[in-house]
Formats: sequence, structure tokens, C-alpha cells
Amino acid sequence: MSDVRKRILAAAIDLVDKAGVEGASIRDVCAAAGVTPPTVYHYFGDKKGLLDAVVAAGFEQYLEEKRDRAPSADPVEDLCRGWDGHVEFGLRNPALYGLMYGGARTTQHPASQEGERILRRIIARIDEAGLLTMPVDDAVHTIHAATVGTTILLIANPGLEGLSERTRDAVFGSVLVARAAESDLSSAVHALLAQVATGDVPLTPGELGIFRELLIRLGN
Repeated sequence: MSDVRKRILAAAIDLVDKAGVEGASIRDVCAAAGVTPPTVYHYFGDKKGLLDAVVAAGFEQYLEEKRDRAPSADPVEDLCRGWDGHVEFGLRNPALYGLMYGGARTTQHPASQEGERILRRIIARIDEAGLLTMPVDDAVHTIHAATVGTTILLIANPGLEGLSERTRDAVFGSVLVARAAESDLSSAVHALLAQVATGDVPLTPGELGIFRELLIRLGN
């Protein structure tokens, strides 16, 4: 990427962050970057192309945080961390998040697909542990829609204390097999199911299936 393109993109991201899409006109971007409109059009085509580049940069920033999180032994805990991290990113970058996921966007940006793949891998691990109440695709779409909706609502209404946690717990309660956290037995069963999901168990596939079924029955 050329230095001029980087400078224009950085100026656009900064203006979107401070003043929203309305405050990031081509004229404003040119003034902030020290370039002329033809230079912006040369690199980005038009304002839509510039904003698409801002969105791509936003997703790259968002995905860097997700890539840095190594999977734990507990995929459900990873799912909780993913939800919380998504909401926190949106609240730190409200204008950018609105551009990435807001109502003006009618199609999924290609850069968002990696985030969905990361979510799908986590949910697939949960499914392997026998802890999903619905197919993986349905769980992915349900959780993604709920996370985005909650984040947009919190950006518009920052005083809604505890909304993210309540919504997360309610959605997970419908997507995941119910677990009694206060029960030592249930906690032990959950830990064993997570271990089974890693595949690091000296059992045949048939034995694993029987073992997983027994664990799920114990945990109910």
C-alpha cells in the first residue's frame, strides 16, 4: 500500500471515528490528508470505495483481536469471550462499528466472513461436545444476529447497564444444553465434555459416542 493511500485511509478512519460518516466527506478527507480530490478518486474510485476501505480496515482491526485469542479447553468459555470482545469492540469504535454493521449496509462485507468462520469453529467444537440444542448453522446465525443487535442497541443507548450480559445469557440458554453451574457434578461433566471435544481421549469413535451420551445424561 502506498504512503499516500495509507494517509488518506488513516484520515478517513479518524474522521469516521470522530464525526461519523456524515463528517467524512471527500473534502474533509482531502483536507485532513493533505491531498486533492482527484488523488482520493485515483486510489478509491469514489466515496463508497473509500468507505469500503474504511470498513475493511475496521474488520482487520477487529479480527486481529480475535486472532490473538488462543482457543481454551472450554469452547463455551471461548464463546463467552467472543461475545464480550465483539461488544467491547463496538463500544470502543461506535461510528466505525455502525459503518461495519449498521442499517445502511445491505450486503455482508467480504472481510466479515473470517469473523463468522472463527465463530463457526467455536460452535462446531461445542457441537462436538454435544452441547448444542440446534444445528451449527442455526446457532451461528442466532448468536451473530444477537451479538450485532445488542452492540448496536448499546451504542445508541449506552446507559443500559447489564444488557449485554443478560442478552448473552438468554441467547446462550436457548442455543446451549442447560448446565447447572452450581452443581459440582455438572461442572465436572462439563469439564469432561470439553476434554472429549479436544479429541485427546484414548477411545474409539464408538466409545467416544457412548461416553459423550453418558456424560450429557449425567449433566442433565
